[in-house]
This record gives sequence, C-alpha cells and structure tokens, in this order.
Amino acid sequence: MDARSASGPARGGASRPRPGALGALGVRFRQGELGALPVVLGLLLIAAVFRLANPYFLTPLNLTNLLVQIAGVGTIAVGVVLVLLLGEIDLSVGAVSGFCAAAMAVLSVKHGVPGPLAVASGLALGLGIGLAQGAWVTKLRVPSFVVTLAGYLGWQGALLWILGSTGTINLSDPFIVGLANARLPVWLGWVAAALAVAVLWVGGEWGRRRRAAAGLPARSATARAVRDAFISAAIIGAVWLMSVNRNPRGDPRIAGIPAGVAGFLVLVVALDRVTRRTRFGRWIYAVGGGAEAARRAGIPVDRIRTAVFALASGLAAAGGILAASRLFAVNQSSGGGDILLDAIAAAVIGGTSLFGGRGTTWSALLGALVIGAITNGMDLLAFASSARFVITGAVLLVAVTIDATARYRRERFGR
Repeated sequence: MDARSASGPARGGASRPRPGALGALGVRFRQGELGALPVVLGLLLIAAVFRLANPYFLTPLNLTNLLVQIAGVGTIAVGVVLVLLLGEIDLSVGAVSGFCAAAMAVLSVKHGVPGPLAVASGLALGLGIGLAQGAWVTKLRVPSFVVTLAGYLGWQGALLWILGSTGTINLSDPFIVGLANARLPVWLGWVAAALAVAVLWVGGEWGRRRRAAAGLPARSATARAVRDAFISAAIIGAVWLMSVNRNPRGDPRIAGIPAGVAGFLVLVVALDRVTRRTRFGRWIYAVGGGAEAARRAGIPVDRIRTAVFALASGLAAAGGILAASRLFAVNQSSGGGDILLDAIAAAVIGGTSLFGGRGTTWSALLGALVIGAITNGMDLLAFASSARFVITGAVLLVAVTIDATARYRRERFGR
C-alpha cells in the first residue's frame, strides 16, 4: 500500500464536514436510532393533556404518588428488559411477584420471622424460581414462552395454596412496610441529586474525550450538553417535587424521596451500569444479537440465559414485595390483574426491542412512567377502566411499530 492510499481515508475523513446537532438527529432518524426521544415526547404530551384536563395532575403530591405507584411494576419491568435483550420472553413474572410476596408475608406474620430475613427469603425464592425456569429453557431446549407460561399458571396456584383460607395477610412489620412508604431525609435527596448531576457532566465529558481520542464516534459537545442539561433538569425537578412538604399540618415525615422510589432508581442506574459497562452485560447484548454467533465467539450462552432468567424472577420478587409494602397487605390477587401485561408493555414502550439485543434498563423507567401517567390521569378524570386498556394498548402498538420500523431502517442501511 503506497503513502497516497494509506493517507487517503484520513484526508477524506478530515475534509468531510461533521453534521451539526440537527443534522445528526436527521441521520439518526433515517437510520431508526431515535433512542428515548419518542418516549420523552410522549410523556410531555401526556402531561400536557392531563394538566389541561385536571390541574391536580402536575401537583407535587400527585406526581410523588405516581412515582410510588410505578416503583413495583417498574422493578418487574427491569427484569423483563433483561429477558427481552436476549430475544426471549418471561410470562411468569407477575405470578412470581405475587407468590414471593405472599411467602414473605406468611413468614413475617404467621411465623414471626424478622422483616429483613423474611424479605431476603422472598428474594431468594424468586431467584431460585428463575434459576429453575432458566435451566429448563437452556438444558431441555423448551421455548421460554411455554416454560414461563407454565410458571404463570403454577405460581398462581402456589400463591393460592400458601395463603390458604386466610385470603389476605396484613403487613405490620416496620421494616417491610417502610420499604415503599418510608421517606428519606430531604437533605439526603439533594445530596444525591448533586452527586448524580456532577457524575453525569464529568463522566459524560470524560467518556466523550476518551472516545474521541480513540478515534471512535462520539456525540458532539453541543449535543451532549443539551442532553445532560435536560437530564439534570429532570433530576433536580424530581427531587424538588418529592422534597415539598405535602402535609397541610407540616409533618416533616411527609417530605422527602420515598424509599421505594429511591430503591427503584438505584436499581435502574446500577443495572444500566452492569449491562453497558461489564463483560456480563456485553454478553447479554451479544446473545440477543445472535446466539449462534455468540456461542462461536466463546460466550457461555446457556449460562447467560439462565442467569438472566434468575435475575428477572428475582426482580419480579422485589417488585412484588414493594407492591405489598405500599399496600400494607398481600392477598389472592397479588401479582395478578394486569401486572404482567403492564411490566411487558413498560419495557417495550420504553424502547426495548422485541427482536433482542437493543434496549436499556432506562426503558423500564420511561415505559412505567408512560403507563403510570395514563392510569393516574384517567383515574383523576374518573374514566372507565375500558378506556385505559384501549389507550394503553394503542400506545403499545405504536411503540412496537416504531421498533419494527427502526429495525427495517437499520437493515436497509446495513446496520
């Protein structure tokens, strides 16, 4: 290779103008790479519509209640995201959440087990269920749809069996009921917000410079600043909303970030770090992108699948425990109703691809916010449940259509 051919690509790359922020957005749109933008715009539209219909919708009290309400389903949806990244499905997460919460309640109330130990037992039970179902899928080559559908039926029956004739178990252990309902000190919320904003800006700029120094594609400084400013405003606004004293009598215990919301956000951030920055996370995306190619690359595909199903069921147990804590009770309908459908819909609406290999744990948060906002707004307006199901189904259909269109565009552009 002569000097001209060796230096030609470099000269050509240097002379090609870099697209601006709008130009880059246009390129991403043509290639089906809009990320979370459609979901964020949808959230803003939902907020505007319900604010016009009922001014109470955007009050600090209602928005805080909304965040508390979605914490349980959102936690389950995080596990669904991990399973969808593999290109698999788990239909048992709703039933697992109810069964594990019931097991925790029985241990705590009927057998006097301390709250922390009862919660740990419920989580361990969820992990064990997921491990068994994942092994059944990987070792016996039974489709995950069938295995988890059987689990959906079986764990519902186990819930009814473990509750027995009691039907409902009321929770009173301070540790258990505090998981969702306790409030963090206001000062701690602001310290956490300041740290999150600092990490966002410093870490983002450091990562951008590292990618640029390595010759890898990197978001422009302007685009990064706009994105980080929007996220920072969302963080500060959320902490402010939850730090407002919402009790007319001035009770300081009512102000502060609810423990369940804080735990859910920490979970989303931690698993986002795991999936995008660790070998285990990269292997999940690789298996979802192509299991055979991942196997030939030396990735332990079966172990990754089993581990992800175990995580999904463990997170389902955590979501069920959070829901039980918020309601102060477990009953025969725990984990039933539309919890399974809401968890799957939240993952898909938030941007996780049904085809595997694309999505982040932030999808669970965004999708849960969309579903929770629709439910909350319609409850305020006294709409019938039928209207909520219709609108949620329409939003889900739009989200899947966007995903399918984006996949077609990526294939067309050779991505």
